[in-house]
Amino acid sequence: MKYISGGKCTSTAKLNGKVVVITGANTGIGKETARDLAGRGARVILACRDMEKAEAAANEIRTKTGNQQVIAKKLDLADTKSIREFAENFLKEEKELHILINNAGVLLCPYSKTVDGFEMQFAVNHFGPFLLTFLLIERMKESAPSRIVNVSSLAHCLARIRFEDLQGEKSYHRGLAYCNSKLASILFTRELARRLQGTRVTANALHPGSIVSELGRHLTILIFLGKLLTFFLKTPQEGAQTSVYCAVAEELESVSGKYFSDCKPAYVWPQGCDDETAKKLWDVSCELLGIQWD
Repeated sequence: MKYISGGKCTSTAKLNGKVVVITGANTGIGKETARDLAGRGARVILACRDMEKAEAAANEIRTKTGNQQVIAKKLDLADTKSIREFAENFLKEEKELHILINNAGVLLCPYSKTVDGFEMQFAVNHFGPFLLTFLLIERMKESAPSRIVNVSSLAHCLARIRFEDLQGEKSYHRGLAYCNSKLASILFTRELARRLQGTRVTANALHPGSIVSELGRHLTILIFLGKLLTFFLKTPQEGAQTSVYCAVAEELESVSGKYFSDCKPAYVWPQGCDDETAKKLWDVSCELLGIQWD
């Protein structure tokens, strides 16, 4: 028996006829989330950067669930051109979108910039999901009731949005950069939920728990500690439970702007409840991405 397995999604909701997009679904909790939702009958699109891994994951999920409606599509959240191409193709091919799970993320990577000139962690963990959601939101409104699920982290407790150095160009610490990007995810969810009131589209964020995954690949010590502390870490399947819960639980149909952990509401640190910062981050994100989202 493991020490920590966390909450379990007990909903038996079926998703036949529903369309789901999950980013970063070729490994870890994203893949487990995709497997669960495919098992409920959904048409599941794995939106991934590495197409070889994505095709292998899609094939494995189809085999395990018997659901042939599991498809891999190219999406690189570190490249706004790729995000726009994914969205354009999706909107041409799919008439509905009921669940969008912004799952993909990077953790503790050394300082680097994306092709668009954004700091890598902030780009993949915040700007990418922000732009993707913007491009797909009208289809979600048309398909309502629908849900947006943003995978954040308890790490937001250590974060602060510093608009004077939003992307760490003046001073960069890979740990704090990760925390800040996850705080941005919570603030985005909060402001998004406010703007979506009355549309029957909900937006919630979650902390999946500490998980044995590939996320720590940029830091050897994390890989070592992961192996050492397996007893205390969730498996990807256990870590996916809250994502699944936010996507399917009947009792959350009209719940929006909340934060969950272990399949129940969780405490948000004060910096994640700051409406003024959330609004300002929204405006700055739109400006940097060159979009108008009113």
